[in-house]
Amino acid sequence: MKKILIVSYSQTGQLNEVLTSLSSPFKCDEIEINHKIIKPKKPYPFPWNFFEFMDCFPESVYLDPCEIEEIEDSNDYDLVIIFYQVWFLSPSLPITAFLKSKFAKEKLRNKPVITVIACRNMWVMAQEKMKSLLKNIDAKLIDNIVLVDQGSSITTFITTPRWMLTGKRNAFWKIFPKAGVSKEDIKNTSRFGFAIKEALENNLEKEKVSICSGLKAVSVDEKLIKSEQIGTKSFMIWGKLIRKVGKIGDKKRKPFIALYTVFLILMIITVVPINMIVQTIIRKVNKEKILKQKSFYEMPSGSDDFRMKDFSKYE
Repeated sequence: MKKILIVSYSQTGQLNEVLTSLSSPFKCDEIEINHKIIKPKKPYPFPWNFFEFMDCFPESVYLDPCEIEEIEDSNDYDLVIIFYQVWFLSPSLPITAFLKSKFAKEKLRNKPVITVIACRNMWVMAQEKMKSLLKNIDAKLIDNIVLVDQGSSITTFITTPRWMLTGKRNAFWKIFPKAGVSKEDIKNTSRFGFAIKEALENNLEKEKVSICSGLKAVSVDEKLIKSEQIGTKSFMIWGKLIRKVGKIGDKKRKPFIALYTVFLILMIITVVPINMIVQTIIRKVNKEKILKQKSFYEMPSGSDDFRMKDFSKYE
C-alpha cells in the first residue's frame, strides 16, 4: 500500500476544494492518505483586517515562521503533497513554519514532493522560495501545479482584495467575475490525482521525476515576471526596516506599514504601468531569453499538454 502525506493551510476554504478534487482518485484500497492541516497557535483571521494583513508582509518575505501546533506522526510516506497560498510573493507563514519544523525535516527528507498553489496570478517568486525551503530539508520537488483566479489582472486586482478584506466573493457590476479560481478549474484538477495514482501504481514516484508533466500543470505569465522581481525587492527593503521597528503585532509598526501602503499604491499606479510598457518592448527584443526564463520557472511540471488526451475522460 502506498502512503501519501497531504499538508495544507487554507483561510478561505478554496484550497480545501482544490485538495478534495485532486485527491479524490486516491480513495481506493491501494492508497492511504494522511492529511495534516497546519494550525497556527494564533489563528489568522478571515476576512482579514487590513493592518493585520499588511503586518504579516515583513515576516512572510523573510520566511520568519509563525508558531504552529506540533504535528505527531510515526508513518513513513511514499509521496508528499503540499497545498499552499501565496502571501506577499512568498509561501504563507503557516506553510513556511511547517517546512522549518522538526517534523518536516524528518518526514520530508529524501521524499518526492508535489506543490499545489491556488492564488491570484503572481506565484513565481513564492515557488522559488518554496524550492529553497524544500532543498534545505533535502526534499525533492518533482511537480508544481498552479491554479490562478479567474478574470484579467485588472479585474482580479479588485475582486481578490475585496474577497480577502470583506469575505465577499460574488461577481458584481457585470464586469467583475466571481473572486477566486473557477469551479471548472478546481474540478479539473482531478486529472492530476489520476496521474499521480497511476504513477504510484507503477512506482514512478521512486524515480523522483515529474509525474504530472504534459497535463498543463503550470503556465507562467511572462508579463508578470519582472513585476514580481521588482515587488520582491520592494518587500525585502521595507520588510527589513519594519522588522527592526518591532515584532509582528507591535503598534510601533503601524505608521511604517501605513507609509509603505501609500508607497505601494503609488508604485502600482505609476511604476507598474510604465514597467509593463518597457517590458513589452524588451520581450520583443529578447524573445528567446524570455522564453527560456518562462520555461525555467515552469519546471519541473511544465505547461505542455501532450498527455491531456489520456486524462480528458476524467474532466
